Amino acid sequence: MSFLDPDLSGPWAAVLADRYARADSVSLLRAMILDVFPGRITLVSSFGAESAVLLHMVSRIDPDLPVVFIDTGKLFGETKRYRDQLTRHLGLRNLQIITPDPARLKAQDPDGMLFSRKPDACCFWRKVEPLERALAGYGAWISGRKQFHGGARADLQRFEAVDKRIKISPLAGWTRDQIAAYFTAHDLPPHPLEGEGYLSIGCMPCTARAESGASVRSGRWQGLDKTECGIHLSLSEARKRANL
Repeated sequence: MSFLDPDLSGPWAAVLADRYARADSVSLLRAMILDVFPGRITLVSSFGAESAVLLHMVSRIDPDLPVVFIDTGKLFGETKRYRDQLTRHLGLRNLQIITPDPARLKAQDPDGMLFSRKPDACCFWRKVEPLERALAGYGAWISGRKQFHGGARADLQRFEAVDKRIKISPLAGWTRDQIAAYFTAHDLPPHPLEGEGYLSIGCMPCTARAESGASVRSGRWQGLDKTECGIHLSLSEARKRANL
């Protein structure tokens, strides 16, 4: 079975969900990478607090799989150093670092402070638009989202159809304890900021420490009516949210 027609991405998501309903995460990834979308799938990773799990799985299936990393220009230095550490540690051979378009940033965020005025627009130009460019030509991409993160992710399915691509979340049903157990079982290095109370790590200006006992993503965009950056919306929805 191979993915042929992007216009049929909606029906395909349902077909894949049914066919792989009983597959564990590694078996699911192996099938998607090697059989269903060979040469047309990528892993998008933030190299955040939980990212090493999927990266480790992928490294054991195909270390040459493209791994897309969006460097927004506002990331913690610790995240970029962790990215380099994990890439070496896991033997990943196809890391693709994508950056915002300089001309668009100059026009839309000349002082670098758009995050303080229009955070959704900042996310669009620094994350959504670069990712859309990076995904050109792919039929599917792999995401690390999980239901236990709550909010819009609480009802997350393993297969979704968005903008004529299949989005795959192999860890959708995993718990926080399962993530921790996988780190221990495979001796994976933690993100250096996790020990300082950062449980979900994005751009530096919009990421804070989570309060004790709070939800994983409670440190993101604190004080704002915002819980997602927009890369998991359709492109039209992300544009609308950013008032573009």
